[in-house]
Amino acid sequence: MKKDPARIVRTYVTLTLFSTFASSFIWGVNTLFLLDAGLTITEAFVANAFFTVGQVLFEVPTGIVADTRGRRASFLLGTATLFLTTLAYLWLWQIKGPMWAWAIVSILLGLGFTFFSGATEAWLVDGLDANGYSGELEAVFAKGAVASGIAMLTGTVAGGVMAQYTNLGVPYIMRVVALLLTLGIAFFLMHDEGFSPDRGRSFADEVKNVVGGAVDFGLRNAPIRWMMISSIFSGGVAMFAFYAAQPYLLQLYGDQTSYAVAGAAAAVFAGAQIIGGLLVPYAGRIFKLRTSLLITGTSVTVVALVFISFIGNFWIVLALLAIWAIVWAAIGPVRQAYVNGIVPSEQRATVLSSDNMLASLGGVFSQPALGKTADVWGYPASYLGSAIFQVLAIPMLFLAQREKAKSDRIHGIDAAESE
Repeated sequence: MKKDPARIVRTYVTLTLFSTFASSFIWGVNTLFLLDAGLTITEAFVANAFFTVGQVLFEVPTGIVADTRGRRASFLLGTATLFLTTLAYLWLWQIKGPMWAWAIVSILLGLGFTFFSGATEAWLVDGLDANGYSGELEAVFAKGAVASGIAMLTGTVAGGVMAQYTNLGVPYIMRVVALLLTLGIAFFLMHDEGFSPDRGRSFADEVKNVVGGAVDFGLRNAPIRWMMISSIFSGGVAMFAFYAAQPYLLQLYGDQTSYAVAGAAAAVFAGAQIIGGLLVPYAGRIFKLRTSLLITGTSVTVVALVFISFIGNFWIVLALLAIWAIVWAAIGPVRQAYVNGIVPSEQRATVLSSDNMLASLGGVFSQPALGKTADVWGYPASYLGSAIFQVLAIPMLFLAQREKAKSDRIHGIDAAESE
């Protein structure tokens, strides 16, 4: 097959677009959906915490699947798992299921996303390497961020409007249908390139080799170690800040049943993600080091969270959440490029999954605590707690910068190079 990195980029963007579109139908109303099912605010975020427990438990095992059985196989398994667990969520909502059942299904929902997390990114980087790509990875990851933002924008608005005029279960039905479409697209378009599992060894030997390499190139690799530890303090905060925005904005708006407003508010996050992705090339021209960009961006998000905690105006809080989301989206591709630039292909999915696992681990502890804070002292106090938790990531980023990793220096990001 003729080498064509642009084809790999197009497939990656398409998969990102459709998988995010499928997921995003519920993002604007998920917290409201859980509350409508009879859960308290604390229980709703405990359910979200069990979702992250699932990610912690399964990130590395599913990363091993991607590194031993193929990235495509992992992606297809993830889509099928999300299809089944979304149906289970609908059933629990309908029967007003007990908390323990929500916990189990949320863990399995987390399993579905872990099949995606390291595999999709590893598939992209391996495919680009195999097809002679010579540009900066930020350019490609930024395109994925823009595609994800577009899908989230349309999906969250559609889900919010449908919930407003029908009920909170309809967005979940829409998600089920979209996941089937995503499964078909991945089956026909996604093929492993630049990666060949060693079929000559037993599965146990393959697992041992991948895990050993992941430790050597992950936790024992100082630049990645500090970056991974920083994700503990930022990953859980991101999920809480997004999902808590739904009921908090409705509270500020003055109408707890305006699901369309909740969907529109989530769409603001999506629009911010599009803008953040488009800003990546310009951010790369301002900063010489990726870690400098990450430190600055993380500091800005902390300041935004602090202001959110002190300002009780709907429109100002919405604007601050948009700023937070724009910066978050802009630094995401930069962080991906930093990590991928120093991880070998054989262990890439497992190392990336380990990174995601630590981010999820932070969420296991932060989300119930922040949810309880919102329950007892209100949402402003919980956003202040989010800022305090996230600021702990900044010292880790300084430690990563001190290691002078080869992937830290930005040589110039040009989106056109990806073609």
